[in-house]
Amino acid sequence: MQLSRYNIISKVKDSNNWFIVNSLSGNADLIDHETLIQLQTNDFSNPEFSEKGYVTDPAREKKLFREKYLKFLDDREKDEIQIFFVTNYSCNFSCSYCYQAGYEEQPMSLNRQTIDAFFSYILNEFAGRRKYITLFGGEPFLNAPKHKEHIAYIIEKASLAGIEIAAVTNAYHLADYIDILKKGLIREIQVTLDGTREMHNRRRFLKGGAPTFDRIVEGIDHLLANRIPVNLRMVVDRENIGNLPDLAQFAIDKGWTASPLFKTQLGRNYELHECQSNQQRLYSRLELYQDLYELLKRFPHIGEFHKPAFSISKFLFEQGELPAPLFDACTGTKTEWAFDFTGNFYACTATVGKQGESLGTFYPEIKKYTGAIEEWQNRDVLSIPKCRSCELSLICGGGCASMAKNYNGTLNSHDCRPITELLELGIAHYFNE
Repeated sequence: MQLSRYNIISKVKDSNNWFIVNSLSGNADLIDHETLIQLQTNDFSNPEFSEKGYVTDPAREKKLFREKYLKFLDDREKDEIQIFFVTNYSCNFSCSYCYQAGYEEQPMSLNRQTIDAFFSYILNEFAGRRKYITLFGGEPFLNAPKHKEHIAYIIEKASLAGIEIAAVTNAYHLADYIDILKKGLIREIQVTLDGTREMHNRRRFLKGGAPTFDRIVEGIDHLLANRIPVNLRMVVDRENIGNLPDLAQFAIDKGWTASPLFKTQLGRNYELHECQSNQQRLYSRLELYQDLYELLKRFPHIGEFHKPAFSISKFLFEQGELPAPLFDACTGTKTEWAFDFTGNFYACTATVGKQGESLGTFYPEIKKYTGAIEEWQNRDVLSIPKCRSCELSLICGGGCASMAKNYNGTLNSHDCRPITELLELGIAHYFNE
């Protein structure tokens, strides 16, 4: 018997307790210093150590890994697929950090033939699979008559096929789209708000510099009034993190957080394809969560607006158990695909529209770049050399394939997550009481 290779043992922040998490056996415990010493000195007399998989026979652990890996693959084949459809790469905003700023203008525009080909492809390719469509851009809800007709047509075709629609929008023209949205099976509308009025308007403004905050708030109100779910996203960096308590209070005062149709997410502002103009304001993943941890201590009402994941800490707190082992964190070409109005398809939103990243075409003809697709589909913790011997791999899952390729030049490389440090913070936040 020996210690499991998947044990994660560390000290809870601001506490005298330690924790042990084993993502393969699915167990987690807070432990005192005496128990820690037992584990460190290979004193396995406590029967719970083996019962919970913290101490194990290597052959048995290898068998368990194989069983759970095969189950992961089987379950993923039944998972719902998110299909992004980029209606355009143009936008009425000129945000200070737009990652698509370097994308080239396309000579064509969305048309019914492309929309018909898109639906024909996904209904055939993903027949029998649960799926939903997310409208993406650019900005999918531009206030141009012909474009609105195309969006209405997409929503009509999706409804006829029984497919739910989501959208990622800056929400400036949402009020103009409410009647169109009400005719569809709307799953949620993701809207970005980067703080209260002054902060948001400093970061997310129209081309020409006009403010956008009030129109977006009006759009959110319209959505909730019409029983359309809202996913409010705040893109966070060092410039606006201090405004999070005020935005949380604003949402509470508006009554948004009391609605079952309202949820939130924090999106870290980071480099994706090209250098950001202001490097100093970007957070690493860990730095962001360190500051969130301190803000939550000072301003507990933030928790009414948003409950940070801190890796798997929030899941463990809310569900009372660990999630299943994550053998692959990248959903691209497995449960996520991205299509655009030019007739190309891609692995995910991180690659869609990027030159050299197309995996095939669905219009005007169907072409699949099989070798490139298989490279994406075969990537998991077993194909990434660094992940094979990492005790964090079944929580990290190898990270983002697109970012790994950007950093290391190959898909089958690592995009490491600071799992241990996030657990230290998250377990302290959710479990210290």
